[in-house]
Amino acid sequence: MSDSSVLSLSIEKLSYAYGNKAALTNVNLSIMPGECAILLGPNGAGKSTLFSLITHLYNSREGKIFIKGYDVKRQSCQALAKLGVVFQQTTLDMDLSVLQNLYYHASLQGMTRKQATYRIEEELDRQGMLARKNERVRQLNGGHRRRVEIARALLHKPSLLLLDEPTVGLDVPSRKGIVEHVHALCENDELSVLWATHLIDEIYPSDKLIVLHEGEIKAQGSVNDVCDGESTDDISKAFKHLTQDSSL
Repeated sequence: MSDSSVLSLSIEKLSYAYGNKAALTNVNLSIMPGECAILLGPNGAGKSTLFSLITHLYNSREGKIFIKGYDVKRQSCQALAKLGVVFQQTTLDMDLSVLQNLYYHASLQGMTRKQATYRIEEELDRQGMLARKNERVRQLNGGHRRRVEIARALLHKPSLLLLDEPTVGLDVPSRKGIVEHVHALCENDELSVLWATHLIDEIYPSDKLIVLHEGEIKAQGSVNDVCDGESTDDISKAFKHLTQDSSL
């Protein structure tokens, strides 16, 4: 199977419920190699549920998820090997150094020490964090911790990177730096990204836009296509219209 000919992510007719409460309903989406897809939705839209299904933390009875052609449910090891994840809440060990955190993750990925050393130095250098590799994570600011988490997620060279609101709580320069870096990864490395956010200013005109509201995809396509569909050239206005409370 040729990775270059396979969608990085394909989701077909995906639904999920917590008891009788629907969280996702008939979700269909796809992401091409090198594409940065922004999953835009208000709190409670279903973004975190969708990420939990993609990462196989949850298991859905309805619908299918494929990562690089591998079925997440039936071929979970192969599928998840193609996936890198940065969660909203940090999962770094605060009392370990940057290097210790990354070596531990590399060992979980089955890397040799030699492979791990090369990849860790390569990713930290790209993140501008190589000089701080021996510092404890606790000593880093929020933006630098996020850079370490992105480096960690990319150690095994995944095809798809999931970012679950990674800039929440960061200052403006840190947010801007991470947004620019992730878009550069898509452009230069053909990395595919699914970025969950509710912040309009993190969207580039070249991004694919997916608007999720009340568990349903209300629109998806290029930024221009989504805006044109709502007869506006303003993303904020299009988003507000698409996510109006259906009960009003």
